[in-house]
Amino acid sequence: MQDVVEDIKTLFASFSQTPPQRVEKLQQSGSDRTYYRIYSGTQTYIATHNPNIKESDTFIYFSRHFAGVGLPVPAILAVNNNHTIYLQEDLGNQSLLNMLEQHGHNAFTYGLFEKSLQQLALMQINGHNGLDYSQCLTAREFGKQAIMSDLLYFKYYFLDTLKLPYDKQAMLDDFEALATYLTRTEHKYFMFRDFQSRNIVVREGDVFFIDYQGGMQGALQYDVASLLWQAKAELSDDWKSSLLLFYMNEIDKLLEKPVDRNIFTGQYNGYVLIRLLQVMGAYGFRGLFERKAHFLSSIPLALKNLQWFVNNKRVGIVTTEFDRVLRIVTGEEIIQRFQPTLANAETPLVVRVNSFSYKEGLPTDDSGNGGGFVFDCRGILNPGRYDAYKKHSGLEKHVQDFLEQQTRMNDFLNSVFDITDITVEDYLRRGFDNLMINFGCTGGQHRSVFAAEQTARHLRNKYKVKTVVTHTNQHNWVR
Repeated sequence: MQDVVEDIKTLFASFSQTPPQRVEKLQQSGSDRTYYRIYSGTQTYIATHNPNIKESDTFIYFSRHFAGVGLPVPAILAVNNNHTIYLQEDLGNQSLLNMLEQHGHNAFTYGLFEKSLQQLALMQINGHNGLDYSQCLTAREFGKQAIMSDLLYFKYYFLDTLKLPYDKQAMLDDFEALATYLTRTEHKYFMFRDFQSRNIVVREGDVFFIDYQGGMQGALQYDVASLLWQAKAELSDDWKSSLLLFYMNEIDKLLEKPVDRNIFTGQYNGYVLIRLLQVMGAYGFRGLFERKAHFLSSIPLALKNLQWFVNNKRVGIVTTEFDRVLRIVTGEEIIQRFQPTLANAETPLVVRVNSFSYKEGLPTDDSGNGGGFVFDCRGILNPGRYDAYKKHSGLEKHVQDFLEQQTRMNDFLNSVFDITDITVEDYLRRGFDNLMINFGCTGGQHRSVFAAEQTARHLRNKYKVKTVVTHTNQHNWVR
């Protein structure tokens, strides 16, 4: 990490005569890319380190091309010689999803969705002109093979985990027919590929786009489906319908002739289905196979989204076996498999989560239950070995970043969640009132503190259960 920071400083010196006051590593996404915020005078900048040179080159090319036609993307300011680090404009931290969570579904956020769709239409159509699709990261076009890949992703990583009986050959025939139908769309322009509210940054009332390096040529409908049907956004049917109409009006201004609304909407519904299934496949892979708690907890919401679509929308092609299986998958019995038991105002259960030092001994249990879970964090690399973290604790962000990005703490906690969730769900059903979960490390200051805080956060988010966190060795922390 230190070598990367030094390389960022060297690159920044080629761009600015004002040296950075500090370089702060940002929370890592699911990819191998790492982001840093550079503070220099009154300005901030973003540095990206990416060992995947092809991905960096694609993003840099797309960004410069889109900026050249006046589209809202971050400016690329400098690139190092081997294209593993680049500097870009800092657009800030507020995503469209953040704004939706802060303000709710009101006129203000509706206006931001309109702005996003207006700029999307410009990116897709004006950005398509003169774009060299040989620069794409993977395929040049989102065609039949890519659609089949998304359908099979859903089949292998979600559907097959349910162990439902179905006619596999008939299902594959339906996949083939659906993929063929969707590739016959009349309008193929630039396709963002992951156009969702997390990738739309809001700054001073304007919208900007990030993370479009996976783009390619494809149907206009795909990106609109991605945004309007994002499960986390929970847009109403009225919003989805009116925003789709707004978008079609916007593209009509840019195309030589207006789109056929019936055909466009029928294929849009098909791409909504593809997108929903691709998301289910991703949640299945990340949640059911990699056992990542965030993705597991997202499955019920995504299934509800898919259920509403299956019950209320129609794709312009008959796929008999596929339709039958989708109705089973979105049935209440399947959804309940993934829906955790939630606490309510009358739930007696309190989960007490403690951090402790093994030098001082295990925490006592005053509930009369004789104790609870005890997890040993000493197999995780200790931040306390390093001077930069020695006098800090697992409550502080830079220590948390170290544990998340430089150790196997996330793997450790995913396993902890798998074990403790079983007991929490059982205790909620049976009306128990107390559970203790303890995390120990050498000094009870870094690893165990972080693990306790993250576990309590996980339980509150997933089960809405009351938690009490105590750091039992806080009085002995190195200051």
